[in-house]
Amino acid sequence: MAGNKNFLLRNKGPIIYSISLAFLLFLLKWLELRFIIFDHSFEIYIGFIAVIFTALGIWLALKLSKPKIETVVVEKEVYVNRNENQPDWQAGFVPDTSLVSQLELSKRELEVLSLLAQGLSNQEIAAELFVSLSTVKTHIQNLFEKLDAKRRTQAVERARRLHIIP
Repeated sequence: MAGNKNFLLRNKGPIIYSISLAFLLFLLKWLELRFIIFDHSFEIYIGFIAVIFTALGIWLALKLSKPKIETVVVEKEVYVNRNENQPDWQAGFVPDTSLVSQLELSKRELEVLSLLAQGLSNQEIAAELFVSLSTVKTHIQNLFEKLDAKRRTQAVERARRLHIIP
């Protein structure tokens, strides 16, 4: 503490001089700012108004550019009784599950294969299963690869031989 007092006493003149210069610099900057504001007050007000209108324009553009489309979801119950669509000779048929798992056939692929065996077109299969036409084509292509067939009739014939479908 004695060292600090000694330092302050030794450098009393330069410290007072630097504090007074800092105060004068602060006073000059304040006066300069004050005169700038008074001399250029119109430009400053115009700048503030420009910023406010720019922000308002951006906000309004974002509000108006959003589409006002309301999505309505309609739920409808669909009753499908698969037993009524099957003839009597198909009712007791049980596919060979070990072969189905060996060929890695999915449940949907089996449904597509059975509808192929009934002679339905791709569009009719899509309507029956409530899927898109491209989905049906993908399933049929997968069936061709898994059953090693090139045509629909070959795939159906091979599936019947392997007891996958009736």
